[in-house]
Amino acid sequence: MTTVYLKPKKEESLKRFHPWVFSGAIARVVLDAGHKTSAPDEGELVCVRSSADEVLGVGHWQIGSIAVRILAFGEEKLPVNFWIQRINAAYKVREAIGLIRSDNNTFRLVHGEGDFLPGLIVDVYADTAVVQAHSIGMHLCRNEIADAILAEVPQVQNVYYKSDDTLPFKAAIEGEKTGYLIETVQDRKAQNEAFWSTENGLDFRIDWLRGQKTGFFIDQRENRALVERYAAGKEVLNMFCYTGGFSLYALRGGAKHVDSVDVSQKAIDLVNVNVAKNFPKATNHTAVTADAFEYLSAQKAQNRTFDLIILDPPAFAKHRDAVKNALRGYQRINAKAIEMISHGGILFTFSCSQAVDKEAFRLAVFSAAAQVGRKVRILHQLHQPQDHPINIYHPEGEYLKGLVLYVE
Repeated sequence: MTTVYLKPKKEESLKRFHPWVFSGAIARVVLDAGHKTSAPDEGELVCVRSSADEVLGVGHWQIGSIAVRILAFGEEKLPVNFWIQRINAAYKVREAIGLIRSDNNTFRLVHGEGDFLPGLIVDVYADTAVVQAHSIGMHLCRNEIADAILAEVPQVQNVYYKSDDTLPFKAAIEGEKTGYLIETVQDRKAQNEAFWSTENGLDFRIDWLRGQKTGFFIDQRENRALVERYAAGKEVLNMFCYTGGFSLYALRGGAKHVDSVDVSQKAIDLVNVNVAKNFPKATNHTAVTADAFEYLSAQKAQNRTFDLIILDPPAFAKHRDAVKNALRGYQRINAKAIEMISHGGILFTFSCSQAVDKEAFRLAVFSAAAQVGRKVRILHQLHQPQDHPINIYHPEGEYLKGLVLYVE
């Protein structure tokens, strides 16, 4: 196996079980005897050693500032049945926290570094697991991963691979980036119920073929349940609603009326399908295709207010160079929302930008409240749920930030 030697004292983070080896920490690379190129192949398994030749771990090599993602610490090669062991361990966590129930067959099975599988995401929807690789190494192991999922997760019969938007764009990628790896249930498009999944007793149509991410935003499950607790009798506005997750919980919570707004017509079509499935007689829901800022401006012009507003925008900053613009965006959208909340109203506001830390996000929201001149109290500070765990040795895994505000 190719061996990566670190510079002196650069092994300390690995000894603290941080799973990344940065390119600047590498002293030299010794290729295995049969290697045909002058550098490791992207996605190749490599052994990482200290400057004193101590084995630190084995992981996937990749091009970029993060040169190696460690899969197994203290090992020269992956243990036998590695994928089976890791998928089994991840599944047992989801069992232990009570996510696998008759009224809930939707959960994240693998959350990258949080489940000690850096570069891998697996979401489960009823009988289908949707796999996303964020590294070439995971892409190359996709079939082994699929076999392990089928073996260790009883409800899964199909494994769909969806990595066309997540793999490094500069990489020379071999093999399909999208499609079924395992399809036990044939001709799924002909089966109307095949794409339905249940979260806390609510049914959602999941479009993992064309939808965002793996088809649904599982990370807001607990926060959606909190909206349900506050929704009774309220006029609710769900901005950036996607397929209507927060809207359905608000309706079940007894909202007086819910407006669901998204710029995507496909998303709005799915909102209407989901509402019809769960609340076939509902007359207190309106779905609107519109730009968020334009919609809020139009409602303000009509002097309309809401008792509860949810702001769950897409990532305003996908890298650190965009943070300043992102913070201005968060301040602007929150100011518009705070203007339109009735006295004693509640705002749920989120950032899923990993590059924006929670203190910067909070400051942007506070600046918005000060700009509008409203008194605001924090009721809850929100984050990602239990099936999106944060590896204690990898604090960078904390990405979802949310505040629930009471607005006077």
